[in-house]
Amino acid sequence: MSKQGSSQIALEKEIMPSSIVVATREQIYCNLNGEAVILNLSNGMYYGLDAIGAHIWSLIQEPKAVSDIVETLTVEYEVERDRCQRDLLSLLGKLAAENLISIEPQQV
Repeated sequence: MSKQGSSQIALEKEIMPSSIVVATREQIYCNLNGEAVILNLSNGMYYGLDAIGAHIWSLIQEPKAVSDIVETLTVEYEVERDRCQRDLLSLLGKLAAENLISIEPQQV
């Protein structure tokens, strides 16, 4: 994820495979040649995601369990489950640190 503006790096929030994630309402985004450009309306910062990040962003427009996203990505891309989960948790942590997603424990 690339960010334009502040160079301060925020700490990642802990996200578990059972967590439910969803994009916040305080943002707008558009697809630009297969990549996502996101504007955080709360702080005026904009962010860029590559094609895979943009696909993940589209998946979390509705509440989704992290484990379900991993399942979707491992089916669609040739990636090992552990690597996929690790990379996804890293991206989601960065999105959460920028207040672009909400994280909830899994509903029972």
